[in-house]
Amino acid sequence: MILRWISTWVLLAFSTAVWAISPYIQGDSVTGGSVQAAAGAVEAKLKRGGFKVVGKYFPQNLAGYGVVVATDDAMLGEVASVGGNAVLGAAIRVGVKADGTVTYTNPDYWYRAYFRKAFARKEEAVKALQGRLQETLGAGKGMGGDETAGSLANYRYMIGMERLDSPKNKLAEYGSFAEAVKTVRDNLAKGAARTSKVYEIVMPGQKLAVFGVAMNEGENSDGNWIKRIDMQNSIAGLPYEIYVVDKEVESPHGRFRIALAFPDVGMGQFMRISSLPNSIIETMSAVAGAEKKSSGDAWQQQ
Repeated sequence: MILRWISTWVLLAFSTAVWAISPYIQGDSVTGGSVQAAAGAVEAKLKRGGFKVVGKYFPQNLAGYGVVVATDDAMLGEVASVGGNAVLGAAIRVGVKADGTVTYTNPDYWYRAYFRKAFARKEEAVKALQGRLQETLGAGKGMGGDETAGSLANYRYMIGMERLDSPKNKLAEYGSFAEAVKTVRDNLAKGAARTSKVYEIVMPGQKLAVFGVAMNEGENSDGNWIKRIDMQNSIAGLPYEIYVVDKEVESPHGRFRIALAFPDVGMGQFMRISSLPNSIIETMSAVAGAEKKSSGDAWQQQ
């Protein structure tokens, strides 16, 4: 009897670890005609569902695609209680297309990656958020590839590459949280490194903040690089982030963040954007008010 119980437990644990989870969920279509109209329809749905819309993004050189960014008060409380890098989970991103297609970030995927060991005690809150999103936007099929549940808590693209908590994330440090936030806000306002602000979410009580950053620089602008890896339909992977934890300004490393957002992209596709991880570090360093940094060659192991 005991042996059978142990075998059942091991089987359940194994099945949870290998269960494939997609980063995005297909929502119900809205009235299209233009991407702005589709985004407006999604914004109205989100507000009716109790979410707060904090930004909209229509990447340059990517006609017909956009992102609506929202927050949920209950989940912001959970993010704040985990703290640190988990602030990347403060935003809920909804991708829209001019034809009315809607996709949104799958909480089960993203919070496993951002909450890591804390996910088990936050799982009920994540499920509750997922339920509210499904009621608000629809509950279609998963899309955008998949990763196993067991891999997301300590995710990296391949051996030797960066994880969520890579020390390479750190860009600058200031004398206070307020100074760090002001620096990022001011640099985005003046378009440092050809960037602009998509959204900001600031939790001063916990000394946490995250900003969505539109990258508009040349071939590595968001609209150009996402087309090179043919991931336009996973537009809810944008925008990129820069964040503040206490006095430090950080940004997730490209080899972590891009791979997490687009898990069905192969190495051959990633090599089409081989200069992007370093370009992101330089761009975000400018936004952080730091000197340019470089982390070596693209997607090659270090």
